[in-house]
Amino acid sequence: MDNTDKKTDITYRPIRAIISGGGTGGHIFPAVSIAGALKKCNPDSEILFVGAEGKMEMEKVPAAGYKIVGLPIVGLQRQLSLKNIINDLQLPVKVIASVNKAKKIIRDFKPDIAIGVGGYASAPLLWAAQDLHIPCLIQEQNGFAGLANKILGKKAQSICVAYEGMEKFFPADRIVLSGNPIRSQMTPPTPESREEGIRLYGLDPGRKHLLILGGSLGSAQLNRSMKEWISAGCPGGEGIDILWQCGKYYKGSIDEFMKNAEATLPESSRPSFCGIHHTDFIARMDLAYSAADVVVSRSGASTVSELCAVHKAAIFVPSPNVAEDHQTHNAMALVRRDAAMIVKDSEAPEKLLPTAIELLGQSGKIQDMERNIAALALPDAAQTIADEVYRVLEKESAKTKS
Repeated sequence: MDNTDKKTDITYRPIRAIISGGGTGGHIFPAVSIAGALKKCNPDSEILFVGAEGKMEMEKVPAAGYKIVGLPIVGLQRQLSLKNIINDLQLPVKVIASVNKAKKIIRDFKPDIAIGVGGYASAPLLWAAQDLHIPCLIQEQNGFAGLANKILGKKAQSICVAYEGMEKFFPADRIVLSGNPIRSQMTPPTPESREEGIRLYGLDPGRKHLLILGGSLGSAQLNRSMKEWISAGCPGGEGIDILWQCGKYYKGSIDEFMKNAEATLPESSRPSFCGIHHTDFIARMDLAYSAADVVVSRSGASTVSELCAVHKAAIFVPSPNVAEDHQTHNAMALVRRDAAMIVKDSEAPEKLLPTAIELLGQSGKIQDMERNIAALALPDAAQTIADEVYRVLEKESAKTKS
């Protein structure tokens, strides 16, 4: 069955697509979202995922209803340890094995196109696809392209990006500004959603609300920043509620810390604790965003895109433990537009909470940041990428016919 969209004049015929990548939720969700958009274009399309053996996509992708095949690929480890040295020595062998397995997958599945979203499995699959003359589309999530994507981009038919100025990494005539696919419920807050979020997380509607996101696993440095501020007596915390995602790795130690802090801090500091709500996981992130006046977070690509979509004033603390320091580049793309603020990871324990508290007291600045970050939102990214898939295939078909 073929569908034709009258607005785009694209014929959505059934296609066979391989989507490769993963390793983190920030790669997996966009991949699943793209697959969903392709199936929406034509339900008869066949989608196969290729991931890295032992990584979370091997569980999350089947849970979303798609078939996935794993490659024996691992990532380069930059921290010095015996385990990491052994890992890195094995890397060339695993890359070769992964490319060879990817070629077999491609020959068996016979895709019309290969789509890479980043992560361990993306590069070997796209290398194999390009070697077998399969059209390729790259989805570059970050504001600074990694080495593999820069190499692959030279032969890719299209590169869908989330930030302007990516011509320094890829051929300008093949770049499409699509944005990063995000969860469909990430929309600008309404009075009703704000009220629901406040009620769900037990916040005081009469206070300002600060949301601190350390991710589902947690961020040691963001947690340290909170602990040091609490140990100092929560200076400036009067009239503020904090929803603090400390992560599952740290939940037990944070529980113990909060219990001890309640017992040992001077009585004059204790009322602030009724405004601190810590949790390992936030299931309804859309409602947490709605309730927040200011958000503190790392600056991974998906989080940045979600904050643009929900129009929230943000303070980013880029993780220093990522390749090419891409989180800093992601954050600075917004900071340069007065759409966010940044605090260096090394300075977070001293500066993060004072900076956030100061911002919470500046309603005019918050409104300006909300307006500026809203202007950067690209909420229809998954459909834009799906449409680009069909445009690539139409161009390749026209070349074949000529």
